[in-house]
Amino acid sequence: MRITNVRAICTAPEGIALVVVKIETSSPGLYGLGCATFTQRPLTVVTAVEQYLRPFLVGKDPAAIEDIWQSAYVSSYWRSGPVLNNALAGVDGALWDIKGKCANLPLYQLFGGKCRDYAALYAHAAGENVHEVEESVRAYMEQGYGYVRCQTAVPGFATYGARRNVTRWQRSAQGEPGDGNREQADPERDAGEEAHKALEGAWEPMPYTRLVPRLFEHLRNQLGDGVELLHDVHERIPPVQALGLAKELEPYNLFFLEDPLAPEDCGYFRTMRQQTTTPIAMGELFVNQAEYVPLIEGRLIDFIRVHVSDIGGISMARKLAAFCEFYGVRTAWHGPGDVSPVGHAANLHLDLACYNFGVQEQHVFNQAAQDVFPGTPEIRDGALWSNDRPGLGVELDEELAARFPIPETPYGGGWPPIRRADGTVVRP
Repeated sequence: MRITNVRAICTAPEGIALVVVKIETSSPGLYGLGCATFTQRPLTVVTAVEQYLRPFLVGKDPAAIEDIWQSAYVSSYWRSGPVLNNALAGVDGALWDIKGKCANLPLYQLFGGKCRDYAALYAHAAGENVHEVEESVRAYMEQGYGYVRCQTAVPGFATYGARRNVTRWQRSAQGEPGDGNREQADPERDAGEEAHKALEGAWEPMPYTRLVPRLFEHLRNQLGDGVELLHDVHERIPPVQALGLAKELEPYNLFFLEDPLAPEDCGYFRTMRQQTTTPIAMGELFVNQAEYVPLIEGRLIDFIRVHVSDIGGISMARKLAAFCEFYGVRTAWHGPGDVSPVGHAANLHLDLACYNFGVQEQHVFNQAAQDVFPGTPEIRDGALWSNDRPGLGVELDEELAARFPIPETPYGGGWPPIRRADGTVVRP
């Protein structure tokens, strides 16, 4: 059996640009799918797949997953960037999908079998104020969720993950009002050169760091300890303020505090570990081993939060999870709407087979996305369940996918700049 074709397929049933790699083989009807979604730069991934990886792969044995991964990884000489890693991840996932179909087994069986029956999910609760956030958390608890990420608006300022600053375009992209996976400044508001001066559109760290502890004090007082609470800083604040925030949140027993530091500030994690017991999740923006290995080896984080396709796909994620197990670090793979249903299935198979699974981020796909991707993993009672079909268990209706082309979005699909009140760009 040989690889006969490699294609990158773009679709956006929720308004979010998704990229899926399809590998076809010489065995009639046998193909595999893998997620290669890099929402902010999708067409660069398409080029990498079709112009560079396709000629490299056609004619190779699709069973040789490790050899293909290693040889493709070094074929560009310069490596470990998000574009090439996503392209490689799409190929890697498709090869694993083919292997599972050949074995007539769901992928988690090829990884050693289930460690658990399902993957516990965390939902996203948000609101204009602490009372709205509490109401949102209670609603998720009633649906069976035991883990909820909590974000609140900061009056007068742009705020990550809070409903009040989500635009119509973002709501469409996220598929659910208030499910702030990718909170950004309002693209229309920020269109002009002077827009950054508008106080409502500005981001400032001090009002945020003062408000967040009050949010969790309120939630614990009202909800007790019957639910695990999470929060995402999204790397926006200076390191010393991140350290102070982590310490202030200790009394409220967070399940984890996500991305308190930017990747560029990872040197501060050792100080943070010495100063606070708040569990830390990190890694959403990591793309290479040099970023995450020292943090794990130094026991400086508690959850690894990488976007699986950004680090090179399933093969690399399996190795990373095994490495983390030896250091007591649990997995919490990135799983917003800019991971395709194929990518969510890959997350799930890893979740089911990895002993050191922690929690899985949720995204509720709309009906259009589920129609485009039959077999999308099922959400039930606050958990993600496998359909137990061979391989990844997800298919792609290409004819229907073509009806949802990548939309024209502000900034060409890129992440709009977030600015402080004086106009300074801050990390997203």
